[in-house]
Amino acid sequence: MPEGPWSCSDCRAGKKPHYKQIVWVKLGNYRWWPAEICNPRLVPSNIQSLRHDIGDFPVFFFGSHDYYWINQGRVFPYVENDKNFVTGQININKTFKKALEEAARRFQELKAQRESREALEQERNSRKPPPYKFIKSNKPVGKVQMHVADLSEIPRCNCRPTDEHPCSLDSQCLNRMLQYECHPQVCPAGDNCENQCFSKRLYAETEVIKTDGRGWGLRTNQALRKGDFVTEYVGEVIDSEECQQRIKRAHENHSRVFSDRYVRIGLFTLCDIESGTELTFNYNLHCVGNRRSSCHCGADNCSGFLGVQPTSAVVMEKEEKARNAKLKPKKRKLRPEGKHTHEYFCFRCGEGGELVMCDRKDCPKAYHLLCLNLTKPPYGRWECPWHDCSVCGSPASSLCDFCPRSFCQDHEAGALTASSLEDRPCCSSHNPLNPLGSNPSSTQQRRGEEV
Repeated sequence: MPEGPWSCSDCRAGKKPHYKQIVWVKLGNYRWWPAEICNPRLVPSNIQSLRHDIGDFPVFFFGSHDYYWINQGRVFPYVENDKNFVTGQININKTFKKALEEAARRFQELKAQRESREALEQERNSRKPPPYKFIKSNKPVGKVQMHVADLSEIPRCNCRPTDEHPCSLDSQCLNRMLQYECHPQVCPAGDNCENQCFSKRLYAETEVIKTDGRGWGLRTNQALRKGDFVTEYVGEVIDSEECQQRIKRAHENHSRVFSDRYVRIGLFTLCDIESGTELTFNYNLHCVGNRRSSCHCGADNCSGFLGVQPTSAVVMEKEEKARNAKLKPKKRKLRPEGKHTHEYFCFRCGEGGELVMCDRKDCPKAYHLLCLNLTKPPYGRWECPWHDCSVCGSPASSLCDFCPRSFCQDHEAGALTASSLEDRPCCSSHNPLNPLGSNPSSTQQRRGEEV
């Protein structure tokens, strides 16, 4: 026997059952039976309420059309040749034979759907990127005004036209240090100035590529040094009113350069990049509409979501705060202050994905839109249902630690009990001895043929 924890080869390889997969299921003394793994949210409500453990999933038995909650250790995949399992056998139960026929048909149906999706994806990958209108300068929208500075206000550097590389990245150009681009009519280096990438549109050699699972991307066809200019970020310039109407709050972290007497935004490299490398950048967005989107950039320090700081940024922020704390006199705080962080799993179903965040101070809870019966993210400030009484909707004073159920002062009497987990409050929807399981039930629906 192996010593310590042990995992099978499938688990070590990361293989997991998935929804709409045909499998063989083994229950007690019943024979192996063909079934389909179901999404827990799509099974009948009485099946959802049956008691089960964390990691269990419902299966639909062919032939009998019953459901049962099962774990990964009691299933193995159904393959196409399994439809011939009863060939040559006699005295086969009619229900079991019917189950094999239904499983074979369903297997072929799912196979056809999968092949159709793969063909569609292959066709989509062979196409060109969606059409777009190429523009060379920013376009103001609505009431936005582009402020243009006077030539006399534009700073003048001390570079000379006789320098080997005037105003270059390795020079002591004052404008470059201040993130200003030299103006052709002001820079003393004249045509030899190497700090006019925006006005001359000296973009890096790149090409649009189709990535694996991330849509369309951009790849550099030349080696780039740290600090090199890649391209200008050009588009519509909108004000806060227009931003709210579009339900977007975008805070770009790109380098800004003052050029041609107004602000322009460009993308610059943060490190040396080899030719043929896909280019990525951190959007540094707050969660749009309180919703967190998964990120697939593949960076080692990626937080995993758009709208969440990467690991290196968090570490740098902590180090910066620590340095500042040493320079400033310590002040006594009236009460501790902490960063408002949210959980990565839905408080109602326990799954991950795109989540809606509660805006209430110090509330870490998050939910799927589907679990909130919403079709789109809520607009503006939003507080989750955990803070409202589940009976009357009044402000809650007692809350369950294991689900969004809560109660006001008028309805809290006897609504919560202390659980076995650190005496945490637990509502009647959970078993106090095992509150992490689902709603208790004395029976489970199952079907099989006894050996």
